[in-house]
Formats: sequence, structure tokens, C-alpha cells
Amino acid sequence: MLAIKGLGQFARFQAASAFRRLIENWYVSDFHIQAARGSKDITGDYEHLSPTGDNLQRVAYDIYEHNRELFDQIVAAMQHRVPGIHKIKPKATEDGRLILHFQDAAFDKPFMDRHVSDGTLKMFAYLVLLYDPAPHPLLCVEEPENQLYPELLWELAEEFRAYAKRGGQVFVSSHSPDFLNAAALEEVYWLVKEQGETTIWRAQIESAHRHIIQQRLKRSGTWWRKHNADNLLALRLNRANRQWTDYWKNDRREAA
Repeated sequence: MLAIKGLGQFARFQAASAFRRLIENWYVSDFHIQAARGSKDITGDYEHLSPTGDNLQRVAYDIYEHNRELFDQIVAAMQHRVPGIHKIKPKATEDGRLILHFQDAAFDKPFMDRHVSDGTLKMFAYLVLLYDPAPHPLLCVEEPENQLYPELLWELAEEFRAYAKRGGQVFVSSHSPDFLNAAALEEVYWLVKEQGETTIWRAQIESAHRHIIQQRLKRSGTWWRKHNADNLLALRLNRANRQWTDYWKNDRREAA
């Protein structure tokens, strides 16, 4: 890592320089709800949400002041994901501090961020991260289920998926069955550690092996010749890939 950083500072090592910039733009979330709460000094880092979220107010305020259209998109996403949210507004105080006001549709006066629920504040922080005008090429998020209502995990999974479709990559580590249920089969991997070695398994491949191959071929008392087994598996794969009808249409056409 030190070698890459060192070589990346020289213009003639373009590959190392590009790799260095890529690594430096990776984002590893270590969000702490208490660090994100309360008023914050108006001066400080505001370009990107920090890993702990302790500059949430400054980042939101900068987007609100300089990119109102984007901030409105974040609020619209909050309104869609968290029912009851009406408005969110960062506000500068006279003593040079920043606070976040959350307006619930059922109340006349807004709440300061220190009075809103952990789940509401954390969801807003994730949306500020995911709608960053200069997005990170790689996001690593550990256990997003902490402090979030289980039903919000489905909403958050959709936002992660949308971020990936816009060109980023998202790695999420989770122990929540609710978040797992929100993920598509092809998005799920799991890690198994045995004797000091870690193996990565892909759910889609393991599921296909179990339901397409084992379910038909691995039956008590059955014996298969390789040629016959290959032909049968080809037919099962055609059906699993929704190509069954097209296959038989082509077969009849060739026979004619």
C-alpha cells in the first residue's frame, strides 16, 4: 500500500496513480448514531460524509446551499422511504453552529435532530451518502440494520441497488435476515472460515446446483451415464432459463 501511494505521486506512473486515487476514494462506513446527533460547528470537513457521520450537518448544509435540486431529491427519497417526513432543513444558528430540523407532517413545529429517532437520522445519513454529487467508486457498509426499523431495510436495499446501477459498487456486511430477504439471489454472497482460510460462496450458484442438478440427479438408487446426465441437465437448464419453449420450437423447425 505504501509503495502504491509513493509511486502514485509521480505522473509517469499513470497506472499506479490511477489505482492510488481509486483506493483513496473508497468509503468504509463506521457510522455512529451519537456522533451524528446534535449541533455541529459550521467550519470543518463538508465535501463528503465522514465514515462516522459526525459531519452530517455540514454536508447536508453544503448541499442545501449549493445544490438545492439535489437536496430536494434527498428529501423526496426520505418522504418516500420514511412515511410522515414532510421537510428537512439544515439551519445555521447565530453562534456559528449547524442543526438539522425534521418536520413531521402531523406536527406544526419541526424537531431538532437530537429528538428524532435513530432510524430516521441514520436513513437520512445514508441518503446523503448515496446521493453524494461526487460519489465514491466503492462503498463498504457494515451492519446497516443497527438502529434501523426492519421494514426500512428493504427501502435501504433499493437505494444501495440504485447507487450500484449509477456506476458505483456497494459491499454490505449484514447479519439481518430482513436485509437478506431484500437482496436478490444474485446479489448475495457468504463467507465461510475454516482452519484459518476464508471461502467466498455465491448464493445463486449454490442454489442453482441444489435445485437444478441435485434435485433431479441425486436420488436414491439412481445411476447415470455421463452422456445421459449431460442431456438431462441441458434440458433442466433450458427450463430454468425460460428457454424451454424456444428450444422445442427450434428442434421442430430443424426436424422439419
